[in-house]
Amino acid sequence: MQKLEQLYEGKAKKVFRTDDPGLYIVDYKDDATAFNGVKKGTIASKGIVNNTMSAIIFEMLESKGIPTHLVKLLSDRETLVKAVKIFPLEVIVRNAAAGSFSKRYGMEEGHVFTKPCLEFSYKNDDLGDPLLNDDHIVALGLASEEQLAVIRDYALRINDALKEFFLEIGLKLIDFKIEFGLCDGEIILADEISPDTCRLWDVKTNEKMDKDRFRRDLGNVEETYQEVLKRVKNK
Repeated sequence: MQKLEQLYEGKAKKVFRTDDPGLYIVDYKDDATAFNGVKKGTIASKGIVNNTMSAIIFEMLESKGIPTHLVKLLSDRETLVKAVKIFPLEVIVRNAAAGSFSKRYGMEEGHVFTKPCLEFSYKNDDLGDPLLNDDHIVALGLASEEQLAVIRDYALRINDALKEFFLEIGLKLIDFKIEFGLCDGEIILADEISPDTCRLWDVKTNEKMDKDRFRRDLGNVEETYQEVLKRVKNK
């Protein structure tokens, strides 16, 4: 598989075309950003952690009937994926209050919801990724009602699988962000699942084991990412 020109560079990844028009190579970076890019930094080996962890989790989700963009891991930092047209939506599933939810609604962090809370935001840096409801999404032409129904179903099924997966390695899944796209007309999971995109708290200590350590200057960022990967790999 030949790696050709770069198609896209985001905050955490680069995407490259290959000699197969149906396949891309994703290259994970160590760059770290928070608060819509206001805070910037580097987390050593973050790209390796996120690439490896995402591949392991996507394989697990595939085994549970969730279609993903994963083809295969190529190296510590690179993964071969299906070419996907991404919906400009961030799909957020929350099992407990934390982060922006707590700030918006004045609810104490860690309050567990009676059922998962599903949110959508518009992937648009210029607008600050505003929250959307279903009617907004349809009105803006970001997805159809039928597509939204599939995305909601997948998101909640992914939540069930991830909660069980992380609990088995001593982590509580507080919330997470995922993205979906279209591949040959099929809706599939894309992007990544990692400490960058999940809030993970240690079951015994409630210690934050995710990007909040970078956001909130809690220290031991690199060590925490490595610990999460170690648990995932040893599962």
